[in-house]
Amino acid sequence: MNKLGIFMNFWEKNWDADHAKYIKKVKKLGFDILEFQAQPLLEMTDEKIRNLKKLADDEGIELTYSLGLDPNFDVSSLDESVRLGGVKYLQNIIRKMKIGGGTLLSGVSYAGWGTPNVIMDSKEAYLNQSVKSMREIVKVAEECGVTYCVEAVNRFETCLINTAKEAVDYCDMIDSPNIGVLLDTYHMNIEENNIGDAIRYVGKDRLKNFHTGENNRTAPGRGHIDWDEIFKALSDIGYEGRIVSEPFVMQGGEVGRDIHVFRDLVENPTEEKIDNEAKFLLDFERKMIEKYSKK
Repeated sequence: MNKLGIFMNFWEKNWDADHAKYIKKVKKLGFDILEFQAQPLLEMTDEKIRNLKKLADDEGIELTYSLGLDPNFDVSSLDESVRLGGVKYLQNIIRKMKIGGGTLLSGVSYAGWGTPNVIMDSKEAYLNQSVKSMREIVKVAEECGVTYCVEAVNRFETCLINTAKEAVDYCDMIDSPNIGVLLDTYHMNIEENNIGDAIRYVGKDRLKNFHTGENNRTAPGRGHIDWDEIFKALSDIGYEGRIVSEPFVMQGGEVGRDIHVFRDLVENPTEEKIDNEAKFLLDFERKMIEKYSKK
């Protein structure tokens, strides 16, 4: 069965938090994976990273990482000094991941998170800069044993990779065993003509991580996304990899600002209520996997 995980900022309004607390929490709730923002790794001592890794190992929890790349480190920038700074920044994150045994980085990490404030008739120049950067970054990923997943996200969060096809085409340009695709149901619900076909297009070999979230980024099963279509498609391609839920339901803080959450999507979102939503989504996903498991 697929390993199931959850993103730490389901609970937290700021990107950095008490990682040890959430390692213990997700273990108690029954998850296999805790995913969190990679940026805080650069601010941690190597000793702290190793201690978190030991705690996660003791609890039987895998740690994975995601990133919405700070525009100051935009590796698709037409400003060469910004691009080179971004390459170094991402290489350093990968090296920090290795210290903690991390093997998976996903997200908008092929361009600055957001869209350029320009009139754009073609994104080719930005794409070429990104590909040039990624060919340098992925060498460090190969050395560190890290799989680098490019995420297809909606048009309001990037201009470079919005669809499964664009993600696959990008990976083909990089041509490395350490690059793959992350698909996210929230973004596919906006950009894809057919979510199931998009999953089947990427296929088992390219799909290295999978994020779940509802049409409004609540817990899977609370909105109108067709989860039968999704889990059948995952079964069709024989996907046995990680499935990490990434709901964002609270306004306020860095997360509310960056994700554009301007109302609480869970009424009175206490920690206990968020815990209960996490239990709900875990049970929902387990049942969907079982429903479409190949006998």
